[in-house]
Amino acid sequence: MIQRLLLLLVTACSMFAAQPALAAQPKTLRYAFQIAESSFDPAQISDLYSRTVAAAIFDAPLEFEFMASPARMRPNTAAEMPEVADDFRSFTFRIKPGIFFADDPAFKGVKRELTAADFIYALKRHYDPRWKSANLYVLENAKILGLSELRKELIAAKKPFDYDREVEGLKALDRYTFRIRLGEANPRFLYNFTDGSFTGAMAREVVEAYGDKVGEHPVGTGPFRLAEWKRSSRMLLERNPNYREVFYDEHPPESNSRLVEVAAKFKGRRMPLVDRVEISVVEEAQPRWLSFLNGEHDVLENVPAEFYNLAIPNNQLAPNLSKRGMGMVRYPRADVAMSYFAMENPVVGGYEPHKVALRRAISLAVDLDREIRLVRRNQAIPGQSPIGPETFGYDPAFKSEMSEYNLPRAKALLDLHGYVDKNGDGWREQPDGKPLVLEYSTQPDQVSRQLIELWKKNMDALGLRMTFKTAKWPENLKSSRAGKLMMWGVGWSAGSPDGDTFLALGYGPNKGGANHARFNLPEFNRIYQAQRVLADSPERLALMDEAKRLMVAYMPYKIHAHRIFTDLNQPWVQGYHRNIFVRDFFKYVDIESQGSGRPIR
Repeated sequence: MIQRLLLLLVTACSMFAAQPALAAQPKTLRYAFQIAESSFDPAQISDLYSRTVAAAIFDAPLEFEFMASPARMRPNTAAEMPEVADDFRSFTFRIKPGIFFADDPAFKGVKRELTAADFIYALKRHYDPRWKSANLYVLENAKILGLSELRKELIAAKKPFDYDREVEGLKALDRYTFRIRLGEANPRFLYNFTDGSFTGAMAREVVEAYGDKVGEHPVGTGPFRLAEWKRSSRMLLERNPNYREVFYDEHPPESNSRLVEVAAKFKGRRMPLVDRVEISVVEEAQPRWLSFLNGEHDVLENVPAEFYNLAIPNNQLAPNLSKRGMGMVRYPRADVAMSYFAMENPVVGGYEPHKVALRRAISLAVDLDREIRLVRRNQAIPGQSPIGPETFGYDPAFKSEMSEYNLPRAKALLDLHGYVDKNGDGWREQPDGKPLVLEYSTQPDQVSRQLIELWKKNMDALGLRMTFKTAKWPENLKSSRAGKLMMWGVGWSAGSPDGDTFLALGYGPNKGGANHARFNLPEFNRIYQAQRVLADSPERLALMDEAKRLMVAYMPYKIHAHRIFTDLNQPWVQGYHRNIFVRDFFKYVDIESQGSGRPIR
């Protein structure tokens, strides 16, 4: 019996010794979105949150350096910076050979190499009416020769988009080289090719395999692949096994000692530094805050306004959080928080003097200082124009009535143009006596509720009846793009360091895309087109200034503020930094696996 037990023990020990060492637990970065995603198809994405995920899956030819300041581009899948010719009308891209897509059943077991044709196909998809691209306006404004004409021709003939038809402005010169030609100069055209969630390469086989569900099956050449997705709840990204060799090599300003130290520590390490990224959707601020405090999330992106005093009193990291070893990164966003007026709406839209007066009066009645102080907890600066900080065209010295709070002037404007209480019910009517009811669309989160409370108080004081329609953000976005909302409060962020993306909010041909207000003023359109073709210069700045003043005067948007964000990170998160023009920051950070005190999951 004893001999049998000894034999079993020896056998068990031998089997154990023969087993490979237990695999290390995958490094997982966990954090939360405050708004739900919509789709991961670059041709259909128009929201920041979906873009953040897609940017980690799809590769653009170029990228912004993660630590450079000011912003600086470098090759990504491109072998070198593109060849620019013909006064910014011709751009030739050469792609590195040997880059492969993530494995997918659509490839039928064959490793699929990235080629120039994949970028051409991806760009053409934005022109295909089937996908209803919200970003088509960017490419059409650039006037890629032949593509808009092909789109119009096929729409008129009621034919499907012809991806095999070659056009003058988009050609493959060989397997790894493609050229884009424009109808007019565009000195900043290359900025569009730093964002994989917009111009990232796509394999035609994948789109044809999944059809209308391609947004649920993103397949790219980027550092991560989508492993799991529970819509509006959870996304899990895993390291793409086919991702090429890319090594950490950042060059921060010498004045930033922290970043210099990080760059030296990580230099030469293969990316991405983590194995997985787990993103939850937590719309309410309190559970998002508590999840971070309890160590369930590694990063808290944008400290919720109601917890500023607990987290960053006087804009400094709270002592109790500092003792726990947490980090803080504070940065201005290249964005604008605004409310729009639907210019085609019979109540608030229109270009007649009395309609302009209504919108300007509403703007003057918004107590912006109170909003920034109470709701935004002083984590924003008043907006004077649509152009956000950190971009060319932003002028911190520019002042306008956009930020003015003047209730007597607002009332006088309405009185002058016939918006008075005609029936004695305490509310103003339209000049023709019809009811005047403002309908503002909003979301169910706490900050949105606080903002609409202020809207209600402001409009009550002005004598305007205001109602509110609540829906989830993706639903409001869909309705907005269809022109079905009267007013809605949204944010708009720049993906590149240029103010054109903000002026695009007012460009007439962008209706249904960036131009949620559907503003269409010929003089503004002319100025917008003129500034686009100029290199950055005093002449361009003067035109941008004119465009800003027209948007202030006609008020298709009430500009509220430019936000300042503060992110927190747990002590086990190494190398955390934010570059507002790099969406997929998580490929640059690491999780310390030992001695960090990180909770065991």
